[in-house]
Amino acid sequence: MHVFHGTTSRRLALVLLILLCVAFPTRNVGAQQTLSIDIFGPGQSQLNLVMAKPLGLAAGQQPPAEAETLAGYLEDYLGFMPFLRLVPGSRILGGDVLPGVTAQDVDFRRFRLERVDLVLTAGWGGPNGPVELRVFETFEQRLILGKAYTGATPADLPEIAARFCADLMAELTGQGDFFRSTLAVVRTHGENKELWASSPLGQGMRQLTSLGGISMSPAWSRDGRRLAFTLINDGRHYLGVLDKESGDVRRVQLPGNSVISPVFDHKGNIFVSLNPEGSPNIYQLSDDLRMGPRVVQSWAIDISPSFDATGSKMAYVSSRLGNPHIFVVDIASGVSRRVTYEGTYNTNPSLSPDGRLVVFSRQTSEGHRIFMHDLLTGRERQLTFGPRNDVSPAWAPDSYFIAFSSNRSGEYKIYLTTRNGDEARMVPLGEGEFASPAWARQP
Repeated sequence: MHVFHGTTSRRLALVLLILLCVAFPTRNVGAQQTLSIDIFGPGQSQLNLVMAKPLGLAAGQQPPAEAETLAGYLEDYLGFMPFLRLVPGSRILGGDVLPGVTAQDVDFRRFRLERVDLVLTAGWGGPNGPVELRVFETFEQRLILGKAYTGATPADLPEIAARFCADLMAELTGQGDFFRSTLAVVRTHGENKELWASSPLGQGMRQLTSLGGISMSPAWSRDGRRLAFTLINDGRHYLGVLDKESGDVRRVQLPGNSVISPVFDHKGNIFVSLNPEGSPNIYQLSDDLRMGPRVVQSWAIDISPSFDATGSKMAYVSSRLGNPHIFVVDIASGVSRRVTYEGTYNTNPSLSPDGRLVVFSRQTSEGHRIFMHDLLTGRERQLTFGPRNDVSPAWAPDSYFIAFSSNRSGEYKIYLTTRNGDEARMVPLGEGEFASPAWARQP
């Protein structure tokens, strides 16, 4: 039995039941392998999925009103996975109302006629559950994921949907951290800017800071327990470090008069651009948050550090060639290599956790756009196409999703795309302007 906290702030029992599927003869040995998608390889494919109408678990039982609410959350959250295509149930011969929710209740041939790969069923035992969710593969006619949840009150339905989608994504791709992540963002409050956080689905929006002034450039530690940021207040720049558990903020004054884009490495050390000698350069801070050694030896402006998950590489912006370009330094040797050769204004680098890809913002004749550079092959690809400006890209912990800020709607909002350049989707955070997304796994 697993216990989790719902949105109602009380403890709920989440019972994960092993759901057995009816055995069907397999067509060949290779087909017995679990259906999967390689989201990191070239030519990402799509699977067609149909959501059957929710049913009651007992014979003749009608599903409660909450069933349609949960179905709405599931449909919305499944839409965040670009490798899934939701097929309307009306396209299925005979419709999407099934006699039951188990494998023997599904006529898989009807779904295969419409080239449907996956069927999702939902069975309800009552208004507060239990609710049983299953996904079947139509070709092999077998269960690939089954979960049951108790305590399914209306307030808990978003979390149930998110947990199920996380498990489904993990089953299909080997990655489910997207649904288990937290996004920190900068939200404009009149003349002030404060830090907020939510899930990448827009759920659980909450304010993290109330400091006045301008809080900007948030970056999570790898364990998701601390958040570093720049605070401009009282005419000065400070380093801010938020403790997520207590909510306390430590404000640190550092040498020079600028504090730019602090980040954590894999060990929890903070790196930040400071200007004690004039031009901003990247420094490592000590455990007591005092200025330590410079990371990159350069006469030029070096800012915006970003590490991979191992701390062996760091991407950054440098003006050593006159215009801002992206570089990557090998931490062990201290040797930097140039990444960008196109454009005259390349900023906001984010190095993927796996260390292979750098995303960044480039100014083009049509506005700022997000580009991706493959450090292994040297190939570069444009991921976003506006309109207006797309800036501040940030990798998710899974090295697949990318969040960025864009004013394509008229004001800045947070959007999601992927390393494959899938169509951008806005994160529903509410009213106001949002910028500078930063990811963390939920601790």
